[in-house]
Amino acid sequence: MDKLVIEGGVPLRGEVEVSGAKNAVLPILAAALLADGPCRIDGVPALKDLDTMLRILRELGMEADRTADGAIETEVVDPSRSRAPYELVRTMRASICVLGPLLGRRKRAEVSFPGGCVIGPRPIDLHIAGLEALGADLRVEGGYIVADGRRMSGREVYLGGAYGPTVTGTANVLMAAVLTPGTTVVEHAACEPEVTDLARFLVAMGARIEGIGGPHLEVTGVDRLVGTRHRVIPDRIEAGTFLTAAAITHGDVVVRGADPSHLTAPIATLQRMGVQVERLPDRALRVRALERLRPTDVVTLPYPGFPTDLQAQFMATLSIADGNSFVTEKIYPERFIHVAELTRMRARIRKEGPTAIVEGVDYLSGAPVMASDLRASAALVVAGLAAHGTTTVDRVYHIDRGYERIEEKLAALGARIRRVSDRDRGGGDPAE
Repeated sequence: MDKLVIEGGVPLRGEVEVSGAKNAVLPILAAALLADGPCRIDGVPALKDLDTMLRILRELGMEADRTADGAIETEVVDPSRSRAPYELVRTMRASICVLGPLLGRRKRAEVSFPGGCVIGPRPIDLHIAGLEALGADLRVEGGYIVADGRRMSGREVYLGGAYGPTVTGTANVLMAAVLTPGTTVVEHAACEPEVTDLARFLVAMGARIEGIGGPHLEVTGVDRLVGTRHRVIPDRIEAGTFLTAAAITHGDVVVRGADPSHLTAPIATLQRMGVQVERLPDRALRVRALERLRPTDVVTLPYPGFPTDLQAQFMATLSIADGNSFVTEKIYPERFIHVAELTRMRARIRKEGPTAIVEGVDYLSGAPVMASDLRASAALVVAGLAAHGTTTVDRVYHIDRGYERIEEKLAALGARIRRVSDRDRGGGDPAE
């Protein structure tokens, strides 16, 4: 089991490049199941979750290989397969997004209930309801969603839920609808940039989708989709993580490759904290924190609101702000497992229902901590960069699911961070 060892207290300085968006490329790769002909996806990061998705797609009869320049080329060679096995799906929640394209193209699917990070209940009832609204017949057998799409037709689908629209549910309905006869109207669709990127990929293959980027989508089914080439959008969550790393260390960092229009809420939050964020040409942001951070309130909301995937990183940063901050989680109310680990580093955080009250301290203290999920592990790294002394972040296989070479990128900014493997000392593999 690998660990990250961080000697904190060094202001980050320099430039860092953002990778392609994990949460965009996963459904886009699933959508390649719909294509007649090869697809090429550029800008794909090298992540564990991507490796898992490629294994799932190969199980579903697709050739999927990474090229020397980092792209992924795909082509369906055996459309008879429709079962996504538990052994693969259990490790990654986003693997549920193969359900839509399997129904849309092959009219049948057997997909295991998904796994992923432990951040509280994340039901897929909206996925199922959306596909059933299209006329699909779905049932649960032996831990698998068994679906029959032969009676699907264009209809009205409503995707609103208690905590807002579903992102991967919207993706599944879109992918099922593009080859379904008739017109499908999706109301309360998720507006996240990753959904928009998927829609643009589908259109490039020949799909007919109107209202892209908004909560009302109209999909007119077509007979066939063809292969295409597409470059995924930059990862706004990785970019936001680097923004917080610069802010908490009082650094001066240029984040290149980010799309500022995807980061409006995080940028506004940093500016309320007294951080200078300057938009530069060619998709770049310069972040400078020249004074003690000011407290502020954060409320996670569906896009274009503040993203839940940056909640933990901002909480870590606010833990050294000059006063009390309130962080309210309205997407996943149980997503506060990182609070206990930040407290080990001298942070003062008290949880009250879906809100964490963060009382800023004058410094954090390095400590051994354990990552519980993807974004919590990023928050612990961010905290360790500013902490006095040594922080050891255990179970970093979580962070490897969503961040490409994070220790190398941070080290290039001056961070004293290194990866240590238990295998060098005779340790074993983690039980995932």
